[in-house]
Amino acid sequence: MSRASVVDELIIGGEPRADLLPPEVKAGLRGKALQRGLLIAVVAVVVLVAGGVGVATWQAMQGQSRLAAAQSRTAELLTEQVQYLEVRQVQDAVDATIAAQQVGGSTEIDWKDYLQRVREVLPSDVTIDSVTFDAATPLAPYDQAIAPLQQARVATLTLLVTSPTLPGVPDWLRDLSALPGYADGTPGAITQTDTGAFQVSVTLHINEQAYSGRFADAAGSE
Repeated sequence: MSRASVVDELIIGGEPRADLLPPEVKAGLRGKALQRGLLIAVVAVVVLVAGGVGVATWQAMQGQSRLAAAQSRTAELLTEQVQYLEVRQVQDAVDATIAAQQVGGSTEIDWKDYLQRVREVLPSDVTIDSVTFDAATPLAPYDQAIAPLQQARVATLTLLVTSPTLPGVPDWLRDLSALPGYADGTPGAITQTDTGAFQVSVTLHINEQAYSGRFADAAGSE
């Protein structure tokens, strides 16, 4: 078992020192140093909090300023809208009228023009005594024929015509088939009048190709 040895270090020429302060004084000094450190930390925290509050306040003021500017701009826009309200009402009325024309005119047939075309097809010595027609409407589809070999139609045109000679109805129907929208045609009974002329009824079925489409054309050109 070894024995521990203690070697005292000899310092030559060192400055002699002696700590004569009592422990209480040293504790007090350490306490004051700690208090100063805490005070500095508290001041730093206060400064940081104050800075954060200042930044938040500045941002809030900026936000309020932007909000006030946006509200002012909104009020200006609303004022301008009120100024142009009458114009908008007129424009809405025009749009509604155009839409109504498109719907109402979707099944329109220019009967005046169509009858003029019929007149040009018939022989010059044939007169048209009466005309009746029945056509589809925007609200109701046209009744279709149940008989075979009859084409789809959107209108029916019935002519009562008079010819001074025995009419060639098959030739008439062949010529009438060149009319726009012609679906099919059927002749009726031929009767002779007291004057010796011949009267015949001709029924024409017309398809959707006869629609004028004038309101649709007007809307597409805007």
